[in-house]
Amino acid sequence: MKRFCHFRSAAFAALLVVGVPFRLVSAPVVMITPEVPSGVYAPGDKATWRVEVKPETGAPAPELVYKIKKDGQVVVQEGTLDYSAGAVSLSAVREDAGALVVQVLPAEKNAQPLAVGGAIYAPGKIGPAAPEPKDFDAFWKAKLDELAQVPVNPVVEKTPDAKNTEGVTYYKVTLDNIRGTKVRGQLAHPSTGGKSPALLVVQYAGVYALDQSTVINDAKAGWLVLNISAHDLPIDESPEFYKNQKDGALKNYVYMGSEDRETSYFLRMFLGCVRAAEYLATRPEWDGETLIVTGASQGGLQALVTAALSPKVTGLMAVVPAGCDNYAPLANRAFGWPYWLSNWGPRDRDMKKVEVTAGYFDGINFAARIRTPALVAYGLADETSRPTGVAAAINALKGPKEALILPLSNHQGTGAAQAAYFRRAAEWKKAVLSGESLPPPPVP
Repeated sequence: MKRFCHFRSAAFAALLVVGVPFRLVSAPVVMITPEVPSGVYAPGDKATWRVEVKPETGAPAPELVYKIKKDGQVVVQEGTLDYSAGAVSLSAVREDAGALVVQVLPAEKNAQPLAVGGAIYAPGKIGPAAPEPKDFDAFWKAKLDELAQVPVNPVVEKTPDAKNTEGVTYYKVTLDNIRGTKVRGQLAHPSTGGKSPALLVVQYAGVYALDQSTVINDAKAGWLVLNISAHDLPIDESPEFYKNQKDGALKNYVYMGSEDRETSYFLRMFLGCVRAAEYLATRPEWDGETLIVTGASQGGLQALVTAALSPKVTGLMAVVPAGCDNYAPLANRAFGWPYWLSNWGPRDRDMKKVEVTAGYFDGINFAARIRTPALVAYGLADETSRPTGVAAAINALKGPKEALILPLSNHQGTGAAQAAYFRRAAEWKKAVLSGESLPPPPVP
């Protein structure tokens, strides 16, 4: 893997930005800003946040409360937020590695947070909440063997209504997957006829059409790009089609089959990613050297899985990868997506069986098999992809790695709070296209 052979040592970089508001309709604007811009602390240090509240114009100042939680779960401090005199300072300490989460909420029962802030302690020392299954490798080897028995049978279609395709060639692609299912996606490459590095783009959670610009823009820059759906669905139907699927056959898909590793919805999804990487590496436009997998949230999880299971992958980039630390509740950590061990989802699940299944689909366990260079970013205010779990996944990576800690980022990256990741990912991609080694990570 020549283009990544001079990767520099791992480093943590923080995004230095001003406070980001998190706003709900008819609610005050609340801004939480860490006193230490990086949000990173050593055990025993005091973490402090500045909290500013701006009530709705003409509305009475509502009663607000705050909670500070260890790893988003165990409340270590709480009280009424007295903001009558202006900004409020909140502080807490933890003595070991992990995260602190501060929430500001309406005083009503079962209220949702108006704003979330975070801090992380000794991120390089955070480990998984529970050991991996002893037969993790044997199980996934058997599944890869099952996939290998299925011919790829690619169906490649030119799409006459593709937009903004000057200089690129665009296709829809369908590949065979396990148990009669399909991998469906879109592919684009420069029309010049030369060889290109490859990019596999995997999707965040939800049920929706694929955006053609996802592949066309990178193809115009010089990439061979394949973007696949997480579902066995057509990629360009109407919004009503996807709404019907989301509300019908794919409602709560993350819980489907979660009582058995052989029936989990993620089994087909993950093997579909491997198939896509395999197919991308057979394309005549590939340079035979570089294949990067990238995604956000659910796509970040799929990126970890693909890099672990496919020898074709030479690098990965992921922002707020979900599905890391499925066993978090067993270690008094707050659960994150896909919420398997939470009290959410279908009530008739056998939770003992779900608990057994969870380890085979945990991003941390896949990360432990990855030796390719990795760029991974996570937010300290993220309550979907918990910072503790993502940090544990980064620590499990065996290859060169660069971690970006985004101190103000929630899961969506409100207020451009994930901009540092996208800048860095652009630098990685530029280095690949220019045939250069990666630039050194930013100084923390």
